Amino acid sequence: MDVLLQLKQIAQERDLPVDELLREIEEALAVSYKKFIGIPNDVPIDVTVQVAGPKGITASIAKEVVAVVGDAGYQMSLTDARKKKPEVEIGDFVEVPVDPDRFGRIAAATFKQVLSQKMREAETRQIHDEFHEKMEQVVSGVVSRREGQSVYVQVGKVEVELPKREQVPTEPYRMNDRLMVYVLRVDDTTRRMRVLVSRTHPNLLRRLFEFHVPEIAEGVVVIQSVAREPGQRSKIAVSSTDERVDAVGACVGPRGSRVQSIVEDLYDEKVDIVPFSEDPKAYIEAALSPAKVNAIKLNEDEKSAYCIVPDSQLSLAIGKGGQNVRLAARLTGWKIDIRSEAQAAEEGRK
Repeated sequence: MDVLLQLKQIAQERDLPVDELLREIEEALAVSYKKFIGIPNDVPIDVTVQVAGPKGITASIAKEVVAVVGDAGYQMSLTDARKKKPEVEIGDFVEVPVDPDRFGRIAAATFKQVLSQKMREAETRQIHDEFHEKMEQVVSGVVSRREGQSVYVQVGKVEVELPKREQVPTEPYRMNDRLMVYVLRVDDTTRRMRVLVSRTHPNLLRRLFEFHVPEIAEGVVVIQSVAREPGQRSKIAVSSTDERVDAVGACVGPRGSRVQSIVEDLYDEKVDIVPFSEDPKAYIEAALSPAKVNAIKLNEDEKSAYCIVPDSQLSLAIGKGGQNVRLAARLTGWKIDIRSEAQAAEEGRK
């Protein structure tokens, strides 16, 4: 198989422009050959290389015509020069073919170096082309491998990195699992450009709702706030710009199909969909769902809420490890203090 055909195959496999690849290899071979035969950097000797056809590499060097030959690699005597071009004078240059076999020692290393560089450039170009418009969006990919503590996900032609800090501890990340991941950023601070993605970011939940609920994409339903404890539970507050459209119902979907798809994408993370309200009391009451709230007293200056719930609802309102009230506070932006009816009576605030 000739060199050109091999290069074309490599270019096609790696999505590299073949003309650009050829030109850079030819230029690199010329530089390598000059180093190989010891031409000083300040000596203006041209080496021309062509990588084409069944003969593979062909090359020529423009040797300088000198009175006394100091280095036959890039100089030639006037007598020898006039055998090729009778009219030449000292100081002229005569183009002489180079024995292709002389490239044997340098061609392999040069090819490897140029191809490696071009593949890095191609990878960078692919990352740019594929992800410059996908920042802060959700993309779908397949778990391809693990390396160290990172999980790698194949998204199209690009392998993205899910670092340890962006992983949900309860998620398995098995080989060939399909994942929806949130694109955090493209990191070019290291030698190899990386696309960093997340499974813990609150906006992953936001984007999944935008993906699965057409009314959100259309602007009829608006996501007002998101609070998330990845892998465990999330709350999302929604409102409608059309009184005929139930925002919560749209997000739940027919027979719960939309929210169930999102829960499956999140490996069964529990998701509460809360109706947003401009009335802080109504909003806080909804955010504490599924617990029932008897009364709410607000402190506007401190932006805090004193909530009273039935005695039987206290543990539900607080949640396991305080999770329910913690998420409700984060969702609404209000500090929430919960008391049972009995506790409130003891404090004299019922």
